[in-house]
Amino acid sequence: MPKFGSLARLTCLTGALAASISAGSPALAQSIAALPDQTSRIRLSNRDVNHLVCVGGEIDDVKFSAEKGLAVERGGSDAWIKFLVLETEDMGAKTRTYVTTPSEFFVSCNGAIYPLYAEPADIPAQTVTLVPGGAQRARSNDALLGPLVEEERAVGIALAILQDRVPASFSEVAPSGDRLILASLPGASLSERRRLEVEGMGLSVSEYLVRANAAMALDERDFLDAMLGADIFAITIDRLTLGPNETARLIVVRRSAQQ
Repeated sequence: MPKFGSLARLTCLTGALAASISAGSPALAQSIAALPDQTSRIRLSNRDVNHLVCVGGEIDDVKFSAEKGLAVERGGSDAWIKFLVLETEDMGAKTRTYVTTPSEFFVSCNGAIYPLYAEPADIPAQTVTLVPGGAQRARSNDALLGPLVEEERAVGIALAILQDRVPASFSEVAPSGDRLILASLPGASLSERRRLEVEGMGLSVSEYLVRANAAMALDERDFLDAMLGADIFAITIDRLTLGPNETARLIVVRRSAQQ
């Protein structure tokens, strides 16, 4: 049985629930991303200090061959890699030799191993984000949402999206580029702004922008349409009246096909 709720009704839930959902780490925009349990071929600066970031956890260890001219330091969710420069002097003339031999690193982050095959190059310092894999995301989602009853899960997920505080353990999926017109709302069009998978919970969620052609009143039940999903579990919308060309944010939580 689908559950419905306006934004006003959603915000009446306990602050603890809202805080637990919205406290996820914001996504980090990095130039290089690496996944666990598969070798990532990357290029690192052989002159500057390179940065590793463990998303959502700490770096427990970094295994590497010290004899290859490397220095590694770590602390919390960060680690830093520096290829050492060999400096020689001959009759007053100093020469610097930079490392060119590739090195392998095995980084322990969030209970998983990230194998990195790093080629040193004459480039600026690089930042490598160690992105959680599917198993890690499922564990994080279970810790975050597992203690809640189904209705609270749906409400928490909707709040996270409406507040633009999406947990890092939710997976981004490419939204549909199609503009939808529902039979129950011929005077409005829908475009999918964002789609997410909540791995381990058997749920997915989409945010739509609902644009009205003329003034209208909305009802969550108007959106119980197969065009928005085969197994809709919960629907909420941030406003129930629209003027011409105004938009509302619609959140649709679905049960995944495998559940």
